[in-house]
Amino acid sequence: MSKQSLSFGVPIVWLCTLALLLGLGCASSGRKAEDELRLRRANSHFNLGLDYIRNDRIALAIRELLFAEELDPKNPRIHQALADAYVMRGKPVEAEQHYLLTLKIDPTIHEARLNLSSLYNQLDRYEESLVYASMLADDATFSGPWRALANKGFAEYQLGRVEEARNSLRLALEYRSDYWPTLLYLGILEMEEGRQREAIGLFQQVLELDPALAIQAQANYRIGEIYIALGKRQKAIGHLQAAVAQTPGGPWGVRSEEYLKLLR
Repeated sequence: MSKQSLSFGVPIVWLCTLALLLGLGCASSGRKAEDELRLRRANSHFNLGLDYIRNDRIALAIRELLFAEELDPKNPRIHQALADAYVMRGKPVEAEQHYLLTLKIDPTIHEARLNLSSLYNQLDRYEESLVYASMLADDATFSGPWRALANKGFAEYQLGRVEEARNSLRLALEYRSDYWPTLLYLGILEMEEGRQREAIGLFQQVLELDPALAIQAQANYRIGEIYIALGKRQKAIGHLQAAVAQTPGGPWGVRSEEYLKLLR
């Protein structure tokens, strides 16, 4: 063996042996095992949180998802689920924060962008909603353009851009004719623009799709309003009563009950 190989080879062996004796390799393996355990725990909390959301136990869902976030703070799926849960809990500030975090970590998550647009519409922040909805509507990789166009049309109408809104909503219907938000928003537009019979037809289509009771109550209330304007009192009463039965303590049920009192 040459002198060169001895002078360079032996110290390397010694260094490797010394590293093992000092436990450096074991420390690295230990950290990796700890990280894997932490991520598995985060995933368990995440899955449990999703299960609670599916069963409408939102407070428990948020608790589990916050545990998951603490263990895995850079996971966009956790932030998105937290945002959805906060929306259901009626906490828009926290929901917005987590939607934005989701998109900061992974800008390609379309559902977070769509839900943020919907949240901004609910908060009357229509310009912001329009930005996010337009991005999705123009994104060829988004598989549900009609959903983005529905949000876009609603925001445009609220901003006074009536024809742009009608075009967006009609385009959404071309993509998918049985998406109740599009039908509802277009019905509201036609109703407020004085096209009452067209509005009734759109609201009737919403009812035929059997959405959540709160949506059905809104459609029935709006149909009732139109029938009152048309002088068809009995038809109006029938739809207002349906709205009360569907959501007796909800906003559309309460408004319908108030209308019925005026008609008695």
